[in-house]
Amino acid sequence: MFNYFVYQREEFLEHYHLRSNIETTNFMIKAKFTDLVRSKDKTAQVNEVLLKVLCHNIVVLIQSMLELV
Repeated sequence: MFNYFVYQREEFLEHYHLRSNIETTNFMIKAKFTDLVRSKDKTAQVNEVLLKVLCHNIVVLIQSMLELV
């Protein structure tokens, strides 16, 4: 990975930036809505996580709207 970083830095930084965004988003969701999934059924668990992601997106959208006003 070090050689990849040294010799193909531009490509490495693009990939790292995507990974960094994903990790930040996961941290924000866990901080706001906890990292617990309370449902017992597999389908309900998936739906619960998707709902957390949807709620996170709505919160970020509202914050952006308030900042731009």
